[in-house]
Amino acid sequence: MALTDRIPYQALIDRPKLSLPHGKTLALWVILNVEEWRIDNAMPRTVLSPPMGQPLLPDVPNWSWHEYGMRAGFWRQLKALTDRRIPITLALNANVCNSYPRVVEAAREADCEFMGHGFVQGPMHKLAEQADAIKRAVDTIARFSGKSPRSWESPGLTETGDTLDLLRRNGIEYVADWVIDDLPQSIATPHGTITTIPYTVETNDIVVHALQHQPSEQFLRRGIDQFDRLYLESKSNTRVMAISIHPYITGVPHRIRYLEELLDYVIGHESVAPMTASQIGDWYCEQMAAIAT
Repeated sequence: MALTDRIPYQALIDRPKLSLPHGKTLALWVILNVEEWRIDNAMPRTVLSPPMGQPLLPDVPNWSWHEYGMRAGFWRQLKALTDRRIPITLALNANVCNSYPRVVEAAREADCEFMGHGFVQGPMHKLAEQADAIKRAVDTIARFSGKSPRSWESPGLTETGDTLDLLRRNGIEYVADWVIDDLPQSIATPHGTITTIPYTVETNDIVVHALQHQPSEQFLRRGIDQFDRLYLESKSNTRVMAISIHPYITGVPHRIRYLEELLDYVIGHESVAPMTASQIGDWYCEQMAAIAT
């Protein structure tokens, strides 16, 4: 069976009518991605081209670009979210628990949901042993946080034909890799159902700034445009809006105000329900179970 055959096509206009608690209509999902980039490896992304076009290792400037986020940018983003009482889904490379314990301790104190994001930053299809890497990631997060992660975002949203089955076998119920709809969708595996949570590749600061090289204010403008349309549509049926952020991108001084302004704009609307990945997943599964009875 082709991987896409496991995710049957559903038109958004044909989806069942769903209802959020307390009369809310739009679920806001904020994902704060914390990653480990190892200085002895090629960098996953770069901000500064190498001299004479020849990549060098160690890549000090581009590693430092990311490292600034873990040392400074993360704290700005954490404050922006906790000051507004927005629940945080922390998508973390599990080895961050070992390499940056101060970051993960602060996230635990803020009652973030810990979402698996691989063991260290790198695509799933490049792993020598994917099953072991997933299990190590889940076990490491469980030891640090006191409970196993229920949700997962693969680095770069990468998967192989085995990833969903391996994730579900390791207790993962909700996955962010499939950016196919504005509502969740369930996928069968040999180990039980796994459910997609509507992630985003476009209200995502990596895409806006690191890939498309848009000016600092564009993250705000795009986020408002995305929200306004989803909020309008949510009057007919519930919508989920994801905002994905990285400490070294929107955690820097010249961009943090635009993240703060976007958050203020969104939560300033009365029908918005800020939720974590598992809260959205649990809500959706409960709604679908009720419809089926």
